[in-house]
Amino acid sequence: MLIVHVLRESMPQLVYVPITTPLPEIVGEEAVRAHAESELSTLVTECESLCPNVDVETSLCFGHPTEVLSQLGADAELVVLGPSGRTGLARALLGSTTAHLVKTSTRPIVVVRDGLSEGGRVVVGVDGSPTSVKAIEFAFEFAGRRGGDVIAVHAWSDLPVDALAPVRAWDYNWRQVRAEAEGMIDKCLEEPQRAHPNVRVERVVSFDGPAHALLEEAKDAALLVVGSHGRGVLRRALLGSVSHAVLYHAPCTLAVVRVED
Repeated sequence: MLIVHVLRESMPQLVYVPITTPLPEIVGEEAVRAHAESELSTLVTECESLCPNVDVETSLCFGHPTEVLSQLGADAELVVLGPSGRTGLARALLGSTTAHLVKTSTRPIVVVRDGLSEGGRVVVGVDGSPTSVKAIEFAFEFAGRRGGDVIAVHAWSDLPVDALAPVRAWDYNWRQVRAEAEGMIDKCLEEPQRAHPNVRVERVVSFDGPAHALLEEAKDAALLVVGSHGRGVLRRALLGSVSHAVLYHAPCTLAVVRVED
């Protein structure tokens, strides 16, 4: 595991200390680096106490966080980020670094929210695509490690934009629609269930919009997993609409999984 701390500036900055000191102190690069290294050292100690069998390394870099983390995370198995920057709108807005990396990285991104519970439900979106299959595998691996259940959610209205047309309720045999959706879920879950036989699974077919269906199921979840596959030619630069919605409104920790082009 690599813990990264990125310092935006390499030049000294003026820092005002409490009013009892009449003049500002100059804090240079050396002092800033020493403080950052001390914070990293504390984090390493905490991580080693939680997971003594995990090798922990650190990296202290100068530069723009998005550029540094993009480079370091290019070959990573997983990139883990916090949800927001330094503003007071932590739940309403993502930090620019997190938003940028989730939209551009080809590696799985986990955006950690407060209150990750022990065990708990792992909600995953299922739509039959290769990206969805990767998300399901990710969900089962997480649930298998933490003793949680997987809630596989398929929203029937998750259709390509060019396939949408005015829908009349009497145009569909809803029992058949549900049966076909459940069959698709079963097919997608077959391999992950075989690999993780101890993970319990619940299947949910929703006739709501996909983003709303996932957010409803994730209200008391430990993790929400989605596959990101924008349906246009800019799928590397843009999130799919469902992934974008849950990225900003997920009530729990979120994992966004992509399939490399």
